[in-house]
Amino acid sequence: MSDKHFTYILSIVVGLLSGLVAVVLKNAVHLVEYLLKTGVSHVHDYLYFIYPAVGIMLVILISKFLIRDKVGHGIPIMLYAISKGNGNIGRKDTFASIIGASITVGFGGSVGLEGPTVATSGAISSNLSQLLRLNYKKKKLLIGAAASGALAAIFNAPIAAIVFAIEVIMLDLTITSLIPLLLASASATVMSRLILSDDFLFHFRVIDEFQISNILFYIVLGLFTGVLSVHFTKTYFFTDKWLKKIENVYLRPIIGGVLVGSLIFIFPQLYGEGFPTINALIADDLDKVLTSFSLFDISDNMFFGALLLLALPILKAMAASLTLNSGGVGGIFAPTLFIGSSGGYVFGYVLNYLGFENISRSNFTLVGMAGAMAGILHAPLTAIFLIAEITGGYSLFLPLMITAVISFLFVKYFTSFSVYTRQLGEEGDLITHHKDRAVLTLMRLQNEIEKNFLTINAYKKLGDLVQVVSQSSRNLFPVVDDNNTFLGVVNLNDVREIMFERDRYNEVYVHELMTPAPEFIYFTDTMEQVMHKFDQSGAWNLPVVTHDSKYIGFVSKSKLFSAYRQLLRDFYEEGD
Repeated sequence: MSDKHFTYILSIVVGLLSGLVAVVLKNAVHLVEYLLKTGVSHVHDYLYFIYPAVGIMLVILISKFLIRDKVGHGIPIMLYAISKGNGNIGRKDTFASIIGASITVGFGGSVGLEGPTVATSGAISSNLSQLLRLNYKKKKLLIGAAASGALAAIFNAPIAAIVFAIEVIMLDLTITSLIPLLLASASATVMSRLILSDDFLFHFRVIDEFQISNILFYIVLGLFTGVLSVHFTKTYFFTDKWLKKIENVYLRPIIGGVLVGSLIFIFPQLYGEGFPTINALIADDLDKVLTSFSLFDISDNMFFGALLLLALPILKAMAASLTLNSGGVGGIFAPTLFIGSSGGYVFGYVLNYLGFENISRSNFTLVGMAGAMAGILHAPLTAIFLIAEITGGYSLFLPLMITAVISFLFVKYFTSFSVYTRQLGEEGDLITHHKDRAVLTLMRLQNEIEKNFLTINAYKKLGDLVQVVSQSSRNLFPVVDDNNTFLGVVNLNDVREIMFERDRYNEVYVHELMTPAPEFIYFTDTMEQVMHKFDQSGAWNLPVVTHDSKYIGFVSKSKLFSAYRQLLRDFYEEGD
């Protein structure tokens, strides 16, 4: 069997496993919710206060005493493995996210299951690749196939899932990658449909035609969803910073969980993933959404109803951020769809209130989801194709494109990275479709340091230097002091003549012959910083030191170029 066909078979296996993971996680959450609600309906509303805190606390305890490691939030685990972990994801991640997300979401945590499903599928794929001793390129491809399969199984949208793998997991669009993604996506969808039949997250088709006269409103909707997206991102990182100030690891989930529970008690639509509310908004079933506000009497009051609807996307961002940053496990995909759908609906609702009766609130709800996905996830193509695919047609393709692109550009003006990519991006470790930067990210400075340069003390004499030169095959000699602090370098070409003046062997000191290095490379520098220093200095060899100037070794530009070319061939050339 050829290597290519073996990869295709693995892609199908990964897809089937991804579909199975999606089904298992969905049923696990339903089981937890069923157990919580059975027999306690008369006090269920008041238990909203404590359910999220109990769920998050259980996750913390399970992580600490059973799994004995922190449970990650999903897609960032995969991005880290691709960028920094050589495509390797730990064995615990094959089950940790399923357990954590089932409890978090089942107890009402205001997050989604898509991220944990993708992460679990990716972890299974990575561990299978490690078992078969596959190289990094194939590990990365199969992780992307797992992500594609997981999303296809959840949304019954195999094409959008492939776009997601290319756009978010940063796979390159080549024939080598496209066929495995197609196989994984299709097989995962088949597995999901065989088990769940027609039990999908969304149950609708586009019934209102797009009116070209409303194009200006879709442009404004793009700006509105962009604002909501920036709000979500800022809220997420603010709550993360605020909750980290609470040093007690058991107090943090209690405070975060109770705050989430309070929000859910007032706004029950925030409970869990929120797909019942999303479906109601898409179906323009406003009564079903508003009757959930048991604390408010909003009958025949459109203005107050609009205010409550506007509060939903704002508070969903708070509830999701608090759930995740206080220790819960889940994803931001479902909260993103909730924010987009409620934001889009209230936008259409206000237009109707202002007298624009031909505005379809269902269409604005759908397009709003695309706008939020483009802004929060930084994935405009995924947003466009997902909404188009789950609606069963492409009649909304034009407004989807306009709103998604405007939202994405608006958000990029305020923040360069998404919630998924911020940490890796700020550290310079994010793999992107920019091949030059991607290869530099894959390179490791510690692997390129040469340590076969013989050092010499600054206060040694010329005769000592000549002896060191006779023992070395290199023409550079780092000069250090008694504490191994780097002081400069002696170049053999600069001292070749004086080396033959034996009468000066005991007169000339090494520090008189050394020259300062044109630039220093610190051991913690990224490869992009390293290459920038080579470009600025014009040097072919630069010393590597610690931040307190202790000498480590040298890096050669020629060796970096060789490693760069090898990585470029290994990871980006088409296979047979």
